[in-house]
Amino acid sequence: MRALGERVSRKAPWVQIPPSPPEAPPSAVLFPSREATLPAPIVECVPNFSEGCNGGTIGAILSAIRAVPDARLLDSSGDSDHNRTVVTIAGSPEVVAQAAFAAIERAADRIDLRLHKGVHPRIGATDVVPFVPIREITMEACIALARALGRRVGAELGLPVYLYGEAAARPDRKNLSVIRRGEYEGLAAAIGTYPARAPDFGPARLGSAGATAIGARGPLIAFNIYLKTDNIGTAREIARRIRASSGGLPALQAMGVMAGGRGQVSMNLLDFTQTSVPQAYDAVRAEAGSLGAEIDCSELIGLIPRAACRDWSAADVRLEDFSESRILEVRLRQVGLLEENPGPT
Repeated sequence: MRALGERVSRKAPWVQIPPSPPEAPPSAVLFPSREATLPAPIVECVPNFSEGCNGGTIGAILSAIRAVPDARLLDSSGDSDHNRTVVTIAGSPEVVAQAAFAAIERAADRIDLRLHKGVHPRIGATDVVPFVPIREITMEACIALARALGRRVGAELGLPVYLYGEAAARPDRKNLSVIRRGEYEGLAAAIGTYPARAPDFGPARLGSAGATAIGARGPLIAFNIYLKTDNIGTAREIARRIRASSGGLPALQAMGVMAGGRGQVSMNLLDFTQTSVPQAYDAVRAEAGSLGAEIDCSELIGLIPRAACRDWSAADVRLEDFSESRILEVRLRQVGLLEENPGPT
């Protein structure tokens, strides 16, 4: 078997990216193009791995990404309670797709879902792989990228792959929670029995590496709030009240878990223009107060777009360990993917 570095020394022939139209819709890109902007397209990929405890395994996955020429590893965030690590990669579409493949392959070799325990729902060693358009690339191109990677992972690694989000091949699979229903254990029992649980690519059977959901989406903010209580019921009730599916805040997913010995409201802000970080914080604070609880602190997992940071400070939402390097555009400039002096935005 060739080394990973050998495999990626040429352009991956399986990636076929449709050309971007002359004027991509504003909703399709995070950063509009400007005369001074580099012409090359940039895509972000945020794979989530079901490992947050074993430093050797996490390091091996990150090394596989770094071995891909021109792939930029922007961030790695995780914890032992969720037993999960979220990685952010950026670069050209072909390079990022190859880095994602290398990481999925390494994770499949190192992570056994039969032994995995954590508070976060999961179906695979590489649980989810979303592609996000950043600059000079459309959502349609990211959909094509996700589907090409899914086909390759199913064929070459023998892993079941489910397409989700904007790349979903079936309307009911647009929502990731539908694919994750029952988690690894439930999927293992159903994948070969019920046609509705059959994967889009790969075999209809689950091995130790589980399955992978691959898709395309817009920017997402992973925002967690810790409560001054060890009552998981309180965290779950707050999450139930504020999430969109219960009639709460729009474009907000939330669940209550135990993390660090405290109740935690773990949230995904699917569209920060509909629900911002301070709005999510205020909602948790209000519901916690009604239940006799208080907020301890909050945290971000991964990176956050600069546009989502306007009109509030880290102190406003008790955000710990926050710095400029947690802002997506800052990291892109630090690794040379965006120009240093972009001008006004």
